[in-house]
Amino acid sequence: MNIEILILILGMTAVTYIPRAIPAVLINKLKFGEKFEKFLRLIPYTAMAALIFPGVFTTDPDRLYIGIAGALTAGVLAWFKKPIIVCVLAAVGVNMVLYAVIP
Repeated sequence: MNIEILILILGMTAVTYIPRAIPAVLINKLKFGEKFEKFLRLIPYTAMAALIFPGVFTTDPDRLYIGIAGALTAGVLAWFKKPIIVCVLAAVGVNMVLYAVIP
């Protein structure tokens, strides 16, 4: 293996790892306000919604109701504070059943 390529790979590894590791190490030493803590706890839900929501309308343009049914399923489960994985798997299950049942 070419040593220059190995050095390049190690350098890219360090450049991507360090910015991720520093917050993980320092987060225990920092004290945030209650509102900011709540904001940080909501980030995973917001990110998940931003990633999934566009897919609701682009799943199948001819059967838009299937995507909406999956989104409503996930939304109801999220409202009752179920884990994210449960919301996602339930939405996928509803979509699979609707695709199988409705031609």
